[in-house]
Parts: sequence; C-alpha cells; structure tokens
Amino acid sequence: MKIGTTLISSVEFHGNMSLVIFLAGCPLRCPYCHNGEILEDGDDIDIGEVYKVIDDSKDFIDAVDVSGGEPLSQLDDLISILRVAKKLGLKTKLDTSGVYPDRLKKVLDLNLVDYVAMDIKSPFEKYETIIGSNIGENVKKSMELVNQYDKTYLECRTTYVPGLLKPEDIIDISYEINCNVYTLQQFRNRSVLDEDLKDIESPNPHELKDMAKKIKSILKDSVIKVKSAEFGEEVI
Repeated sequence: MKIGTTLISSVEFHGNMSLVIFLAGCPLRCPYCHNGEILEDGDDIDIGEVYKVIDDSKDFIDAVDVSGGEPLSQLDDLISILRVAKKLGLKTKLDTSGVYPDRLKKVLDLNLVDYVAMDIKSPFEKYETIIGSNIGENVKKSMELVNQYDKTYLECRTTYVPGLLKPEDIIDISYEINCNVYTLQQFRNRSVLDEDLKDIESPNPHELKDMAKKIKSILKDSVIKVKSAEFGEEVI
C-alpha cells in the first residue's frame, strides 16, 4: 500500500485523540489541495507496518482517522485498517471527497466507520467549474448514503477560497446538504497545487463567521462551525 504520513492529532475527531493515517492517491486535482505530494504517489510500505503503528499507539489514542489523498482509492487497505482499529476498540473516522459512492457504501455496509467527514467543494452543479471534475452528483449520492446509516455521524465541510467561491455559493450549498455538522474552513495559500492561488490571501475569519451566521436558519438541525488559523475551530 502507499501512504503519505501518520500523525497524532487532537483536532481531527472532536473530543478524541486520533491517529491520522494519510493514504496516497486521489483522482481529483483540486487547485487548492494542500496534500499535493501524495495525490499520485506515496511511500510504498507493507500494511503490517500500519497495523504496528496503530497497535503501538492504542494506549494513547481514542480513534483512527484515515485521510488522504482519497482513502477510498485504496479500498481494500482502507477496510483492513478500519477493521484493525475496530478490533482494538478504537473509534474510526473517514475523510473523503465523496467521489466514490459505491466504494463508500461497501465500507458503510461493514459498519466500520463512526464518523465521515466529506468535502463539499461547491454547489453540486458547479464542481466542474470550481475543481475541474464533474463529480457533483457522486458527492451528493455519497452524502445521501451516509445519511442512511443512523450510527454514522456526518460532517460536511467547505474550504472557502476567495475568487473560486462567493458568499452566495455557501448559501446554495446550505440548501443542498444534510449533515450533523457543517464546517466552513479558511483557505490557506501554502502548499497549493495551483501556483496562482499562492497570491490569494486567506479570507478574513470574521467574514467566514458572518457567512456561517447567515446559514444557521437554513441548516437548523446542523451544528455550524468555522475553522481558521486565527481562532481554531469555533461553533457559531
């Protein structure tokens, strides 16, 4: 299998200390991606080494979070990692773009995921314009799939990139999604795929909060959060 890296984090799975495993490979090339070095390739290691990292960490963590890249690109290895985590009594989280609904269903049917964090990159009909891949319907299907599994918690999250998205896009997204938590994330211009975006300043966190407040009446049953470098993760 191919991975990027692993790290311990207290912020990726709220209220839990997590081992985050970054699986390499992704079919998308989002211009603002900050993990570009693992989109096509990563370190080729035996999956047994990943099992050992999980086992060595189990006394210090509450959960395993599999991120990427797109973890569902390596479906069999992803399932194996989640099974090991579950056998050790750990919670599990999957970060996904929603590009592979059929593969996601296989994971959900095995009851291996407690928490799914899904990127909603734009209103569904604007995906090709925003990221160059017409996968909006796949993402919508993936979101709807997760909502069919009562025991799986769903976070939708959007990275707000000035120039690519507008405040009205966030309104449109809010009408299209159904999730437990919606997080509006601040764009950071470091390590992005599109060199032109390095000249784009990060959006003002107060402007992100204003956007978040405007959608509270739309997403009445969801927790609304804003995530920024200045203030961390805030519930609005």
